[in-house]
Amino acid sequence: MAGSVQILGTGQLVELSRRMRAAGGPRLRRNTARRIRRAAEPLHRDLRQQVLAMRLASSGRAKRGGPSPTRRPFRPMLAGGIRISVRTAGSPGARVWIDRGRIEPKARNVLNQLDQTGRLRHPVFGNRKRWASQWGKAGWWTRTVSAAMPRMRAEVARVLDDVRRDLQ
Repeated sequence: MAGSVQILGTGQLVELSRRMRAAGGPRLRRNTARRIRRAAEPLHRDLRQQVLAMRLASSGRAKRGGPSPTRRPFRPMLAGGIRISVRTAGSPGARVWIDRGRIEPKARNVLNQLDQTGRLRHPVFGNRKRWASQWGKAGWWTRTVSAAMPRMRAEVARVLDDVRRDLQ
């Protein structure tokens, strides 16, 4: 399901966060957060590219064009909703998630629909009496995330080892 991906070795990260706070190193915390963010950036980039390159085939009778009914182009708007956040305190870790506030209100569930069913069902130019279906690739979020997770986990473990070494 499209939603959020979290890298949380909570036990290790929480303990490391406490030790970093005790060591009083804001530079060390910033450096750790930056490196954890860098570990998540390839996944973020891959997910955005998946959205931008996703082919949505229509089941309609004819190829009809026309202006977008939303204010922004559709795929870039959806890709702009995929974000990264990194925390070093509380519940530390990296998270790649869909920010629904950055997506047009009528399109907020599109990424979940496409991931779960591969089908995007929508009214034709806002006419709720006439509906259209477009087909994409189901599981695009899940496949992309599962392919990137081993590399991300290894990178975060490397960052934690480096920080642990610096604290000793």
